[in-house]
This record gives sequence, C-alpha cells and structure tokens, in this order.
Amino acid sequence: MSKLTHADVDARLAGLPGWTREGDAIHKQYTFAGFPEAVAFVSRLVPGVEAADHHPDLTINYRTVLVAYSTHSAGGLTEKDLAGARFVDEVHAGTA
Repeated sequence: MSKLTHADVDARLAGLPGWTREGDAIHKQYTFAGFPEAVAFVSRLVPGVEAADHHPDLTINYRTVLVAYSTHSAGGLTEKDLAGARFVDEVHAGTA
C-alpha cells in the first residue's frame, strides 16, 4: 500500500470529523461516561481491526480513548489508516 501525501491526508480528513493529523499519524479522542464504557468501546473495535489486519494504537485514560493510526510498514499514512478511522467512527456511532 502506498503512502499518501500530507495534502491527500488533509483533504480526506475533511470527511472525518474530529480526526487530526500529527506527523505521520492520524488520531481522535473519544470520551465516555466512565472507564467501563471506554473499555467496552475498545472491545467492540477488536473484531473489525482483526479482520482488517490493521491495528490502531490505543490509549485508555479513565473515560477517554485515544485512537491513532499509521501504517508503520509504509512509513506514514495510507488508505488503510483512513479506512480504519471510518470504521472506528462507525463503531462509536453504533453503525458497524
């Protein structure tokens, strides 16, 4: 999978509210009512990211979850990362 340019990533992020680019990664923070809800959200991500064989970096901090994507093997961002971001948003919205 080929690496996207920063301009390509920035243009695509316009359709992914809340996601931002920082260097060679994109990330978004989700906030929940409490720790159990945050962990449950991460658990709901597992089947889809396993099926895609593309795993985000996840940080759980009490009631927030930071999700970050980068394709390390490509040395930056690829279409896989943007697809992952869309999937995470769908899980959060309850549509995946």
